Amino acid sequence: MDYIGNRQYWDEKFSNRSDMPLEPEKSLVENIKYFKKGTVLDVACGDGRNALFLAENNFRVTGVDFSRKALKRLEIFANRKNYNIVTKEADLAKSDSLHDLGSFDNILINHYKLNEGQLLNLKKHIDDDGIVFICGFGHKYRLDSKVKEKDLIKPVDFENFSKVFQLIKYIESEDARGFFVTYIFRKSY
Repeated sequence: MDYIGNRQYWDEKFSNRSDMPLEPEKSLVENIKYFKKGTVLDVACGDGRNALFLAENNFRVTGVDFSRKALKRLEIFANRKNYNIVTKEADLAKSDSLHDLGSFDNILINHYKLNEGQLLNLKKHIDDDGIVFICGFGHKYRLDSKVKEKDLIKPVDFENFSKVFQLIKYIESEDARGFFVTYIFRKSY
């Protein structure tokens, strides 16, 4: 089974979750100080655990995901708190899935791996001096029935990306769930 990119799996998962959002990604909470004030594009936002945290911290958030059920949950959670979070359904497996979204001060990609072409296209969606925050399954993550080799984030993934973006922080962490990495980039002028 393809864990990342399997719409049916995620629709079922979001249908069976509790009526409360999950806690935001720990690495995001610990490193929010790197974000520019303003707008955030949350790529593969799911039901919004990170989007809600960012809205709570006065960011204007647009969340993109392919699961309509996840986006509906995010809208419910945002309405409860009177947050104005824009949602957009998009299949991130398609190379042009972000083409009409405009430009943002920050882009967050959490637990999803864009392909090289999509990574390079982020330069069209981020303002100068903007931050790209990528967090997910790291290169030392123990593979299992859900997470495959192609889902792992590796340093080699950013060889061409670093021609446009400067790495300002790299973090490795390990917990009961596995090995994770965080890359924080700033768009060069």
